[in-house]
Amino acid sequence: MSVSSVVDQVLRLHGTAAYALVGLLAFAEAAVFVGFVVPGETAVLLGGVLAHQHRVSLVGMATVAVLAAIIGDSVGYEVGRHFGTRLVDSRFLAKRREGLQRGQDLLRRKGGRAVFLARFTAFLRAVMPGLAGTSRMPYPRFLAFNAAGGLVWAVGYTLLGYLAGASYRKVESVAGRASAALLGVIVVIAVVVVVRRRRQHGEQGC
Repeated sequence: MSVSSVVDQVLRLHGTAAYALVGLLAFAEAAVFVGFVVPGETAVLLGGVLAHQHRVSLVGMATVAVLAAIIGDSVGYEVGRHFGTRLVDSRFLAKRREGLQRGQDLLRRKGGRAVFLARFTAFLRAVMPGLAGTSRMPYPRFLAFNAAGGLVWAVGYTLLGYLAGASYRKVESVAGRASAALLGVIVVIAVVVVVRRRRQHGEQGC
């Protein structure tokens, strides 16, 4: 499904149909390993645009996007847990082998944090839930980081679309930079927290 077709379809809708399509695309993006072909992020942005146009409720659209993201990732986790090894080794994903390897390396280094961080990168957002399931990460741990990432991502992009309003044609070009910027802010905050904790421990040790 192309981005232009998503734009055309979503912007024609209102009410229940709009909630359903945006939710479906956000869900499908990570529900299976092939989710990277589904423009869920664009759909969530356009859901925010529809809220700006008063075709849907902003709170309602953000809620749908959050739930769809979390549930889609949980389905992706189960797909990975039951079929992950066969899918990763299949010829179908042969061209994505390098990207999958990067995702597996990130998961080994960061653990649950990788699930959160992957939400802000298109390819990793689609495959990380499946990789987490394949690696047998405990589901409660996965769910905690998945829910946190889904909440920040879905609310953030719904609000971005809402604030863009009638300038929705510029939203897609902004989206990639917004993901990078948001991820950068999260990393900086995490580093600051770690440094402060180490300083506090050092002072207590003295």
